[in-house]
This record gives sequence, C-alpha cells and structure tokens, in this order.
Amino acid sequence: MASLKAIRKRIASVRSTQQITKAMKMVAAAKLRRAQDAVVQSRAYAQKLGEVVAGLTSEASVREHRLVRARTPESRVLLVLVTADRGLCGGFNANLIRNSEAFLAASERSAALSIVGRKGYDYYKRRPVTISEHRTGAAGRAPVELARDIVAHAVTLFIEEQVDTVYILYTRFRSALSQVPTLERLLPIEVSAGTAASGTQPAGAAPAATAREYLYEPDRAAVIESLLTRYVDVRVFQALLESIASELGARMTAMESATNNASEMIEHLTLDMNRARQATITKELMEIVGGAEALKG
Repeated sequence: MASLKAIRKRIASVRSTQQITKAMKMVAAAKLRRAQDAVVQSRAYAQKLGEVVAGLTSEASVREHRLVRARTPESRVLLVLVTADRGLCGGFNANLIRNSEAFLAASERSAALSIVGRKGYDYYKRRPVTISEHRTGAAGRAPVELARDIVAHAVTLFIEEQVDTVYILYTRFRSALSQVPTLERLLPIEVSAGTAASGTQPAGAAPAATAREYLYEPDRAAVIESLLTRYVDVRVFQALLESIASELGARMTAMESATNNASEMIEHLTLDMNRARQATITKELMEIVGGAEALKG
C-alpha cells in the first residue's frame, strides 16, 4: 500500500484536475448554446438555397455548367477534412480520422487532402498522403472567412481540372450526446435526375424541387454563376458550423465524464488513505503495547 503522504498528494492532484475539467465543461456548455443556435438558424437558409439550386439544375443547360457537369472517369479526388485544433473532446477527432482513412483506403482513385484543424494535420503529416493545404480549425477564426478560403481553393483545383471530385468530411451535430461523421460531395454539384419523382436524395445533393420557370435580372449567366458558387459556400459554411457545435458538445460530454471519474477516484483514494492511516495507528498502538509488556517482563 502507498504511503499516507503519497495518497494525500494524489488526492490533491486529482482534485485540482477535477476543478479544471469542471471549468472546461462549463465553458463548453456556454459556447455550445450559441453554436447550436447558429446551426439551427443556418439550416433553414441552406435548405431554401438548396431548393433554388435544385430548380435551376433541372434545366439541361445548367447541367453543363462547370460546377455541375460530372466528369468521367473521376480519377482524382480532393477530400476536405474538418477536424479540431484541440483535443479533450472524446472521440471527435478520432472518429473523423477513422472515417477519412476508410474513405482513402476504399477509394481506387488518386486522393489529396485539404485539412482543417491541427489534429487532422498532425495525424497525416507523417503519413504517405498528399496534403493539398492546411488551415486552422473553425473555432480559431470566423467560419465565413474560412469557408470562403476553403471553397476558393477547392473550386480553383476543380476548374483547372487538377481534381475531378471534391468531398467534405465533417461531424454533423445532433445533440450534445450525439455527433455523426458525415461525408458529402461538394463538386460537381450533385442533383439526381430521378430525385423529384422518387422522393429520394443522394447524400450531399441539393434538395429536390419541381421544375419552375425563372426570370433573371440583370443577366442569366451571372445569376446562375453567383447562385451556384454561393451554394457551395453555404454548404461548407454549414459544415463548419456543424463541426463547431459538435466539437463543443463532445468536449462538454467528455469533461463531464472526466469530472465524474475524478469524483470516483477521490472516493477510492480517500478510502485508501483512511486504511493507511488506520494501519499506521494500529502499528503505533502495537508498538506501545509491546513496549509496555517488555517493561513488565
């Protein structure tokens, strides 16, 4: 059994760690409320913009747009991986990295990574994977600016035909206890021809919409170019907001579990300390009794 002094030092250390985890949980919970509100508010706009784009892409001429036209074969792929800059958030980063490895392993095409967040970069920088670019995580800068930078880089590679397809892997926020790694195709913009009739929708595709006749002002080509580019911007922006909320929810849950585990550890260490102290007292009493008996003899 450890000495009484060592057990007391261990209890003090665990209690100090518990205060840190409790503070981190409170900070994550406060930030999560704002992040969750941002996610909920942005989903309505993203859905409506998707419906407009789906209506546009029902036209045969728009399907030949440079951001919509599919390429065959798709021999080069760019995967935008959205991770976090910090750890202490449970399996948030590990789940994303595991899914990205599965995607790269299953893909028979040449793949490159555009990594958001330090954790993903630290994992892949020593592995035989092409890293096209690396940016700080969504929590470290304004999501709008970060989304524009990511889209500008991906669209440039796509238009210059350096890549044939662009995917994004992020964590979709459901609740503080549930975050789901999600893989979607960004480019080319995907709208299934049979979507409206069947009611089904491929992952990452614009929502189904009935064919409508649009009036364009001031210029049809300019409006379509602006809408399609903004649609990609909004999808990346939405993914960043979902990732921020998911990271905070995962961190809050992880810190709550750590705080509870620290409480249990303190209880066990307190019992060990009491046993050690009782053993010390018993030993001293035995020595006193033994000395008294020796004096009598």
